[in-house]
Amino acid sequence: MDTHYRINKKQINMKRILLLGACVLLVITSLSAQNKGNRQKTDTAKEQSLYVTLANGQVIPRLCYGTWQTPAGEVTYNGVSEALKVGYRHIDTAFDYGNEQSIGEAVRNSGIPRSEIFITTKLSASVKTYEGAKAAINQSLANLGLDYIDIYIIHAPWPWANVGEDYNKANVEVWRAMEEAYKEGKLKSIGLSNFNIADVQNILNNCSVKPVVNEVKVHVGNYPRTLVDFCKNNDIVVMGYSTLSTGALIGREDIQQIADRYGVTLPQLCIRYSLQHGVTPLVKSLKPTHMAENLKVNFTISDDDMKVLDKLPNYSIGKFGPPMPYEGK
Repeated sequence: MDTHYRINKKQINMKRILLLGACVLLVITSLSAQNKGNRQKTDTAKEQSLYVTLANGQVIPRLCYGTWQTPAGEVTYNGVSEALKVGYRHIDTAFDYGNEQSIGEAVRNSGIPRSEIFITTKLSASVKTYEGAKAAINQSLANLGLDYIDIYIIHAPWPWANVGEDYNKANVEVWRAMEEAYKEGKLKSIGLSNFNIADVQNILNNCSVKPVVNEVKVHVGNYPRTLVDFCKNNDIVVMGYSTLSTGALIGREDIQQIADRYGVTLPQLCIRYSLQHGVTPLVKSLKPTHMAENLKVNFTISDDDMKVLDKLPNYSIGKFGPPMPYEGK
């Protein structure tokens, strides 16, 4: 009887062990599935927030690596090469920046398929004729060493020496040359930069191909709401440059305090601010660690904090001169 009792006790203990193991396995499997689901939700949210579809159907990365004031040659080549390595796939430049060749070289040598990299460049603000625009498009293609340009935009509605003057007729002629290049496949999308509402409306009234972007100055303290709303209502994506107001926002304690509450850097907060306003921000840094940090913006600023940021003053006024005509609340 003792032997039989001991056997039954062993069998009962074994069953208990197997049952406990099954329960543990079930819990682990359930947690694993839950975590996987959470990761998928996070990844999906990240994908949705970091890509934007233009009115013509082209899907582009919302975060864009900017190259204004980045010297041509080794500095630009290394900067863009590193940006591509850490994950940027949208690069912004302009003929007037003088670094198109260096950017094209970095893109070609990156080992990344051309179809996965999006290049935005700009027609010089000084070019205001049909023939001049046609020649400039071909020159930028040659500088970049590429078969096509993803987004080509008019840098400004007027030459920099004549800010605010009326170039409506000239811009329509320039736009006609861009439309032709678009239809030829040289340009995948065409758009504007520094255009206010009247300037944009002029193009809308005289085009066969609508502009899909307008790149203007947007940052904490300078959110041009009326212009942004107008562009959105006309299916024009706003790209925002000077996300840190050319450095004027760095060190601002009022902004830093909000960033600290979210456990992010001040630049990350400013980038997220633009994203939550539906703006495609241009992000610039030559330091690999900062480049990588600036891509990690998958968090949400509360409505209350967005209102606080909206009401902050434009810290660039006085430091970098008066606001441009298209700036303001």
